[in-house]
Amino acid sequence: METKIGKTKLSLIQGDITLQKTEAIVNAANTSLLGGGGVDGAIHRAGGPKILEECKAIRAKQGGCPTGEAVITSGGNMKTKYVIHTVGPVWSGGNRGEEQLLRNAYYNSLDLAREKGIKSVSFPSISTGVYRFPIDKASRIALNTVKEFVQDHNFVEVRFTLFSERDLKAYEDASKEICR
Repeated sequence: METKIGKTKLSLIQGDITLQKTEAIVNAANTSLLGGGGVDGAIHRAGGPKILEECKAIRAKQGGCPTGEAVITSGGNMKTKYVIHTVGPVWSGGNRGEEQLLRNAYYNSLDLAREKGIKSVSFPSISTGVYRFPIDKASRIALNTVKEFVQDHNFVEVRFTLFSERDLKAYEDASKEICR
């Protein structure tokens, strides 16, 4: 599914984020930046040891990445030039600022891309796997945040590369409301 927000193409696809050819892909990382399961583990495996080395250097400098923040490394062995690592919130029922932290993760990833001159970015669905953020809420937060950001900044494409058909459907449903 594709739509336009201003001059930015917004794409929703089902696929493997490690195979995307956008300038940057976003990693749903953990605060340690040392890899893990899900998207994080897949990106570290596909990117190879260079990404882990760069993450260790970031840890040495600033001690990891707090929830809602973002840092950048190279793409290692992948086709993408950069990986933007962001940490989404663990869902705790919605009473611990999870929605704002998720907005921050998307916003800060886009802002870091903008600062680096990156014009095309692929996102996974942040926090909806092992962090259990409800996909219906997460998809709306993600799309609203992207829509608001790209209205003020020039991007060529923002892509959501979703792992499952269920996730893709949730994003398509949310997009019908948000991206009209």
